[in-house]
Amino acid sequence: MVTLKDIAKKCGVSPSTVSNILNSKSNVGEQTRQRVLDYVNEIGYQPNYFAQSIRNQKNTRVISIITEDLTVFGATPVVEAIMAYCEDMNYRTVLMNLRLYKKWHSTWYNDAEKVKASFNPVIQEALAIRVDGIIYVAGHCRMINYFPPDFPIPAVISYGLSQDNVYPSIIIDDEKGGYDLTNYLIAKGHKKIGLIAGVMDNMHTKSRLIGYQKALFEGGVLFNPSFVYYGNWRRESGYHGAKLLLNEGVTAVFCMNDEMAAGVYDYMHEYNLRVGEDVSIVGFDNMELSDYLHPRLTTNEIQLGEIGKKSAEVMIEMLENTESTGNEPVITKIPCTLIERDSVCNINN
Repeated sequence: MVTLKDIAKKCGVSPSTVSNILNSKSNVGEQTRQRVLDYVNEIGYQPNYFAQSIRNQKNTRVISIITEDLTVFGATPVVEAIMAYCEDMNYRTVLMNLRLYKKWHSTWYNDAEKVKASFNPVIQEALAIRVDGIIYVAGHCRMINYFPPDFPIPAVISYGLSQDNVYPSIIIDDEKGGYDLTNYLIAKGHKKIGLIAGVMDNMHTKSRLIGYQKALFEGGVLFNPSFVYYGNWRRESGYHGAKLLLNEGVTAVFCMNDEMAAGVYDYMHEYNLRVGEDVSIVGFDNMELSDYLHPRLTTNEIQLGEIGKKSAEVMIEMLENTESTGNEPVITKIPCTLIERDSVCNINN
């Protein structure tokens, strides 16, 4: 690793002169400054921020991103947006991937020992390299209680909720998303609207169900429990849900993700029913497949990039705003965007 002493020796100046130039101090001649900067650019020298912070007892301008698993839906766009915003604000990021889903699939959700085995060493590493703060990126929205209330540096929960609102949380506005899709179907004349939900105890499921029920109530449509089928987010559960709901006589089906919506397409194709004509379908997520189904699927787009960007904004505001009032929102909800395509028909007379 090239040091200030190495640069000083090569350029025929003192280490303090090199330091002054790199820190933009004005007490250096222009010719000397240019000679040093040209050499620094030539060798691609980067300061050791960690060493500087230890010497100067200052912030490192480094933020740790801890993700539960980069392979799950949504994680990569959130992380990319965090990194991009931090870079724009002259902060560096250190990415730490717990790989919880890869290691244990879904068996770790209620297993504190498994989580601690991966989480605790990573936290200690982050503190050892003196990061200024930590952004924790959850795999799906649920309560996160891994940080103690007396944690020594700021933390933000992205795509999840902090237990007891101890730390700022950035989440999807699932309730509004469910409301908007249901309201859209009602506006198209549908009164018998089936719902293929996710796993029953999942927070996304609960919030989208509330939005669905709220839109029905405001639209003067009676809620029918037999129109609700709980799936497991997978395509085959959409198929099985379609079999049940279409036999109930629904004219439209709201699927809580696009993958289950594709399962409804499978069922309808098998029984020679036409999506968008015989029965209307809407999904949620705006996954890539939604634009390639036939007909193309109307769905809600989750603003994953906005979730990541807002998480980084909140973190940097916490680090730089020493005059915080303490009245800032603990939970920030990022709205979805309705993407209208071809899978819904208008049955108004």
